[in-house]
Amino acid sequence: MNENMTNYIDGFVLPVPRIHLNEYKRVAEKVAEIWKEYGALAYFEYVGEDLTLEGTRSFIEIVDAKENEAIVFGWVIFPSKETRDLANKQVPADPRMTDLVTPLTNPTRLIFDASRMVYGGFQPLVQSNSSVTE
Repeated sequence: MNENMTNYIDGFVLPVPRIHLNEYKRVAEKVAEIWKEYGALAYFEYVGEDLTLEGTRSFIEIVDAKENEAIVFGWVIFPSKETRDLANKQVPADPRMTDLVTPLTNPTRLIFDASRMVYGGFQPLVQSNSSVTE
C-alpha cells in the first residue's frame, strides 16, 4: 500500500423513513460537527436516488428497505485509524449524542434502527482526485 495514503474512512448505509428524512438530516448535521470535534476531517451523508444495477445486489436489499424508506449512504474521513478508533470511543460517550440520537431510536417512532445499518472501517486502496499536480 502507498504510505502517503494515511486517511481512514468509516462508511455506513442505513434506511430512514422518508417522512422523517428532514428530522434525520437536522440531527445528522449536528452529529457531523461532533465527529469533527473528535478528529474527523470530513463527514458526508447522501440520500440514494439510483440504487439498482442489473446483476448486483442493491443497498435496498442489504438493509431490507421498505418502500417508504430512503437509503442514506455516508462516510466519515479521519486522518488515521488511531484517530478514528479514539473518536469511536469518545463520540458515543458525549452527552450531546445521547440527546440527539434518543428521539431517533424511540421504538414507538423508530427513525434510526442500528440493527439495519451496514457499517465498516476502511483503509486506502486507491485514491484518485480530479486536481492536477505539477
